[in-house]
Amino acid sequence: MKRFALLVLAGLVAMGSVPAFAADAGGKDECLLISKNCKDEVDSIQQKIRRIQKEIKKGGKVYTADELKKLHAKLKEANQVLEDLERPGK
Repeated sequence: MKRFALLVLAGLVAMGSVPAFAADAGGKDECLLISKNCKDEVDSIQQKIRRIQKEIKKGGKVYTADELKKLHAKLKEANQVLEDLERPGK
């Protein structure tokens, strides 16, 4: 009986953790959003812009309104950096 109760309890704990894993599978790019989990990621400015645009397209299904604002700000900043780099020397 104890073994059965332990098995049921383990199953309930496992089922309770599934939503947490599912939320991560939603595809938030924490490296772009909060500079977390960026293990040796080095992108060119063009790659970064494409990554940000891809994340913005996911919209409200994945990101909160505040997170989308941050992504838009990062996109604007990255585009400004690209413009500065393309500007002829002074």
